[in-house]
Amino acid sequence: MRCAGLLLLMAGTVLAQGKFSPGVKPFLATDAPVIALTHVRVIDGTGAAAREDQTVVVDHGKIAAVGPAASTPAPAGAQVMDLAGHTVIPGIVGMHEHLFYPGGGGVPLYPEMGYSFPRLYLATGVTTARTAGSVEPFTDLEIKKLIAAGKMPGPNLYITGPYLEGKGSFTPQMHELTGPEDAVKTVNYWADQGATSFKAYMNITRADLKAAIDAAHKRGIKVTGHLCSVGFREAAAAGIDNLEHGLLVDTEFHPGKQVDACPPNTRNEVARMDLNTAPVREMIADLVRHNVAITSTLAVFEAFDGDRPAVEQRFLDAVTPDAAVNYLTSRARARGGADSPALAALKKELEFEYAFVKAGGLLMSGADPTGNGGALAGFADQRNLELLVEGGFTPVEAIQIATANGAKYLGELDRFGTVTAGKRADLVVINGNPAARIAEIRNVKIVFKEGVAYDSAKLLESVRGQAGAR
Repeated sequence: MRCAGLLLLMAGTVLAQGKFSPGVKPFLATDAPVIALTHVRVIDGTGAAAREDQTVVVDHGKIAAVGPAASTPAPAGAQVMDLAGHTVIPGIVGMHEHLFYPGGGGVPLYPEMGYSFPRLYLATGVTTARTAGSVEPFTDLEIKKLIAAGKMPGPNLYITGPYLEGKGSFTPQMHELTGPEDAVKTVNYWADQGATSFKAYMNITRADLKAAIDAAHKRGIKVTGHLCSVGFREAAAAGIDNLEHGLLVDTEFHPGKQVDACPPNTRNEVARMDLNTAPVREMIADLVRHNVAITSTLAVFEAFDGDRPAVEQRFLDAVTPDAAVNYLTSRARARGGADSPALAALKKELEFEYAFVKAGGLLMSGADPTGNGGALAGFADQRNLELLVEGGFTPVEAIQIATANGAKYLGELDRFGTVTAGKRADLVVINGNPAARIAEIRNVKIVFKEGVAYDSAKLLESVRGQAGAR
């Protein structure tokens, strides 16, 4: 941890001096240390209404001032960017990200995207990313160091250790725990290597989950889970901090559920559930009472519908031809239309997430670039915002979920997550007004990470045809 802190300090010093490495310099929108973004709309991430005609001053990596353009002057010597018609939001805090992607061809292997994915995340406004599970944890840790040292572009990374999985893993890239002792040993080993969170997976037993949670908490580390063999209320009782995907993966209501066993796919059952029944209401209340956060990953589930979302040219431009064919083939085989099972399940998940928040729960979001390949790094983070609005949240509420809420869970809200003077200058400049039309969240022009301004278009162009290969 001391080494990682030193790297961050060194990187901050280098960037503040304007000495950018060859791996970063080509993607800069400007290298000015002090910048005034004038006449801009601000959505600050707190859930407050958008403020028009504002000036945001970025000074050596920090937000120095935010206020009305008429009364917030640009500092002497600052580079002034007139951004009338543009919106500034906080950098997205992606809480279910990966640096791997489906290999395709029917083989359950997930190649590491160490080159393309950090650039895709940053280009789309993700300035902080938690890798919610890793198949190459050493690689992820080294990429984090390279980014922190200013040697390659990408978001600030919070690295989750290897999956905590039980017997029955669907990919050989996951270690299968042999019992509670192995769970404790795994947590301690990877915490020593620099992992800052852990993720329990589908076939873990209750005993192994409890042992892993207790070991992680002793190290001050949180545990999330994409569960199946263990129900949500069981996990909450064991002390889990976060649950991924929401109701779509909770098996506790499955009529044939056996202890420590993952039942068959239950999404069709979920689609028929009545969320107003007492057991579901009690489950939501139990999660809120135990301070268990939920991570929304709507885009990865939507991708299994045959008609949704519309295929974007930018997706086809970013991925390899093989990756595009694999996704489009999977999409063509899926049923679309009003009776699509994927659409019905998605709508139920939207209903669940809205109810969870209204009950007082902390909802975050992330891309989860797995599934059939349709949820691509960064692009899916943006799509999640659109889907949250479809589910009943206002645009400013959706932006809060994708920014401040993640920072709050990480214990970093005093440092980043909102557009507030004194905080780190992690900002996204958007051409348009996502408060009026959330789809304009895609129109990213400039991304500030720690005050360094990156050109989104240049980052996207650098990965053209690469995602899915490296």
